[in-house]
Order: sequence, then structure tokens, then C-alpha cells
Amino acid sequence: MPEKKSFETYMSELTETVKQLENKDNTLDQSLELFERGMRLAKTCREILDNAQQRVDILLKNPDGTIREENFTAEEKE
Repeated sequence: MPEKKSFETYMSELTETVKQLENKDNTLDQSLELFERGMRLAKTCREILDNAQQRVDILLKNPDGTIREENFTAEEKE
């Protein structure tokens, strides 16, 4: 069974794919392959983010099933 990659790994691969796609020396076939790979990676990243959002929503549900809104702020640690 293949190892599951992290969101950060997929994003890194997407970034690298975009850099390769920006190379003007690519043939049309290479560009199409890179574009398709980039679209697959972007879709995977979106699915991971959607799943994370669902998990957060579940964690924020009140006992009566309503969802409470909370502001998430990144606090810098000194």
C-alpha cells in the first residue's frame, strides 16, 4: 500500500510542477503532462483542505448540533 503523503508534500510537488511548467523550453506534450499533473495535485490539495475543514466543523459543534463560530488567529510564540 503506498504511503500517504502530507499536504505540505503535495504543495511542494505542485510548486515544483508549476516551476517546470513555466520553463519555456518544454514541448507541447511536456507542458500538457505538467499541466495535468498540476491539476491533479491541486485537486488533491483542495480535498485535503476540505477534509480538514470538515474535521474543524465537527470539533466546533455544540451538543445540540449547532456550530459555534470561533476566530482562529495565529499567535506568534516568542
